[in-house]
Amino acid sequence: MELLCSTTSLSSSFALSSALVVPSSSFPVPGSRRFMVLCSSEKSQKENQMTVSVTGATGFIGRRLVQRLRADNNSIRVLTRSKSNAEQIFPAKDFPGIVIAEEPDWKNCVQGSTAVVNLAGLPISTRWSPEIKKEIKDSRIRVTSKVVELVNNSPAEARPTVLVSATAVGYYGTSETGVFDENSPSGKDYLSEVCREWEATALKADKDVRVALIRIGVVLGKDGGALAMMIPFFQMFAGGPLGSGQQWFSWIHVDDLVNLIYEALSNPSYKGVINGTAPNPVRLGEMCQQLGSVLSRPSWLPVPDFALKALLGEGATVVLEGQKVLPARAKELGFEFKYKYVKDALKAIMQ
Repeated sequence: MELLCSTTSLSSSFALSSALVVPSSSFPVPGSRRFMVLCSSEKSQKENQMTVSVTGATGFIGRRLVQRLRADNNSIRVLTRSKSNAEQIFPAKDFPGIVIAEEPDWKNCVQGSTAVVNLAGLPISTRWSPEIKKEIKDSRIRVTSKVVELVNNSPAEARPTVLVSATAVGYYGTSETGVFDENSPSGKDYLSEVCREWEATALKADKDVRVALIRIGVVLGKDGGALAMMIPFFQMFAGGPLGSGQQWFSWIHVDDLVNLIYEALSNPSYKGVINGTAPNPVRLGEMCQQLGSVLSRPSWLPVPDFALKALLGEGATVVLEGQKVLPARAKELGFEFKYKYVKDALKAIMQ
């Protein structure tokens, strides 16, 4: 588009295309209405582009978000603990212009960013020792606190105007009978406590910063998350529900989650708590049946409670207990889910 906005470039473009028979009317004349429309369009496009700093960018969700931001020509600043690891995931040849910074340099990235997306946190699907439980909480609180501090200490003219911070549906606790939306109270278990402190830390951002808290459910995608661990068992004819299969499974396709985060970055109506779950949660047993159907494999070999508890200890609650969470706020905002039903999501993932 910049070729169309200078007389010098215009003459160059004529020279470059001299081998083609193209009528001169194909090129906008400076001062003409078409010329002004093209320049105005370019200016509007640049104004809509964002500079986004992202923590947790090397994770399952973060990688997909960076790809989406890159596809729309936004500037991306990856805030990471390991620059070498991030450079392997985001090589310069595929992500030209991307900035990768370790913690001492986060300040320079946050200042001047349009927005910050905070996705960092230690995975919770592991055996919970007292040390691991402390790290699960501290990894979320520490990074969020650091991000908020950097945002708040940025000069007003260079301060990001948006903070999109991840949290989780674990906020609501677990139940086989309850139904939860953004107005539901918090639960009383360990993960509820983690989520409350996580969210409270993000809400310490400056009053002029719009904060969107995305309470994320189980994210479905082929390249990570729970599904990536389940698929191999089903492919070996050893798949089945975990525990009773009656626990609720509040899921979301990774593309819908990335689109929800992207919308929260750019749409000023997105603020406060927004559940990052699909509109039709299912029982885990049904989800496993649907996965088996898509893979043409049976869902016949349940993993008993005692085996998971022996393997994961207290951490088994993540898979043995669930909650039915509805995205009431996203629906109010008019967000369009591409994948409303788990069968459609699984079919798309396995194509």
